[in-house]
Amino acid sequence: MTAQKRLIDQKLEALEEMRRQAHLGGGQAGIDRQHSRGKLTARERLNLLMDPDTFQELDSFVTHRTTDFGLADRKFLGDAVVTGYGMVEGRQVFAFAQDFTVFGGSLSEVVSQKICKVMDLAAKTGCPVVGLNDSGGARIQEGAASLAAYGDIFLRNTLFSGVVPQISVIVGPAAGGAVYSPAITDFVFMVNGTGQMYITGPDVIKAVTGEEVTHEELGGAVAHATRSGVAHFVFETEEECLAEVRHLLSFLPSNNLEDPPKVVSSDPPTRTDPELRYQVPDDANRPYDMRDIIYRIVDDEEFMEVHQGFAPNVVVGFARFNNRAVGIVGNQPDYLAGVLDIDASTKAARFVRFCDCFNLPLVTLVDVPGFMPGVDQEHGGIIRHGAKLIYAYAEATVPKVAVIIRKAYGGAYIVMSSKHLRTDVNLVWPSAEIAVMGADGAINIIYREELAASDDPQRMRDELVADYQEKFTNPYVAASRGFIDDVIDPADTRPRIINALEMLQNKRDSLPAKKHGNIPL
Repeated sequence: MTAQKRLIDQKLEALEEMRRQAHLGGGQAGIDRQHSRGKLTARERLNLLMDPDTFQELDSFVTHRTTDFGLADRKFLGDAVVTGYGMVEGRQVFAFAQDFTVFGGSLSEVVSQKICKVMDLAAKTGCPVVGLNDSGGARIQEGAASLAAYGDIFLRNTLFSGVVPQISVIVGPAAGGAVYSPAITDFVFMVNGTGQMYITGPDVIKAVTGEEVTHEELGGAVAHATRSGVAHFVFETEEECLAEVRHLLSFLPSNNLEDPPKVVSSDPPTRTDPELRYQVPDDANRPYDMRDIIYRIVDDEEFMEVHQGFAPNVVVGFARFNNRAVGIVGNQPDYLAGVLDIDASTKAARFVRFCDCFNLPLVTLVDVPGFMPGVDQEHGGIIRHGAKLIYAYAEATVPKVAVIIRKAYGGAYIVMSSKHLRTDVNLVWPSAEIAVMGADGAINIIYREELAASDDPQRMRDELVADYQEKFTNPYVAASRGFIDDVIDPADTRPRIINALEMLQNKRDSLPAKKHGNIPL
């Protein structure tokens, strides 16, 4: 063996030893503590996210630069985050995973630089970014530098919003400024029992307000999935959570210049469903589950619902029609009669805007009695929040198809992807009603005095209601004005939506030249 060969072998052995040390993060004891809490390590999580043997790590030998507070001699290769890229179902994805075994996953200057590097690469190459969050927050030993580090990440979250999909996965704590990066991203996944997000913790809240609350009650997955709306998805285990991140990515294009990926389905595009004719109750006030209709019309009954626990009076999520991914928005008569309130308007508006960012056609299923009345709603800003949904639909340039299933009353008719907001194809079932309000309510207002003076008010009301429905609410009235493109047999809903989407696949639409609009936030 020559001296040169021995030297090369020694260097390679040293490299392997350094790589082994880097893979240990904060050490075996830290890994064991992580496992004892029922949590995976950063690299275990990334291996679950990526296709097998595809993850390529970057900056694994980076160390922090702090020389104060006794940290000069406490350095770990890679610091408190693992970054890199790999494949998810054969498509390139960039990712970072905070490493709780190193200083509690705290954010340092170099941790931010590592994260920003993969975000920049993702934007340059047009690939999604997935962030796995498990951190105690800013590294206090670095002071203002760690705060600036957060700002560098927030800037990229904002600049790359609508350019590449950004997904956050909360698999541990995220407190203080750390919560704002996930909040800017497109979707937030949380693991129940271990994922927590809050601006100020329970101790601070107790000191300031006197309120006593647990970490889980304050910022746990259930709280954010059902009350705040911060979390879009909640799962019981990290394995299930990361599998569903992969599932979500299968619906999304890699960037805003691409179309969503196609998935081959054996579900015929011409398939009709006669049972749909009887899916909606005859009584307009009886509830039904809009998801039952969605499952019947999409490919292979596959529907990935988003924000399932938040504002359930509107349903949003991803599905496919004839192999093409779409976003679906539907009123939910099974909860509050499908009425639009503050939370439902905001939930639907943000989903519509995401789909418009990433070239996902929008299919809207309408059964809406109106906007939620009440002092709390008015004082809470239903005008402002409802306007978000108007703005989102009107601004969207992707193909838009809407089907009115049962009723569309008042301003809510306009808001829910009506022809007046540039929707391309508007269809309606023959039993549906389109009006300022339901016939009963309208008659009670218009003929209040006549009904009060009638000898048989019930008979008079029935006659007036029937006349009102014939003249005003039936779908042929709106169709006669061109507000509805066609009245269809409910059994044909799937093939008619597919035909419309096929016709619109080369749609080109634009907005007036401007820097950006001013959505009523």
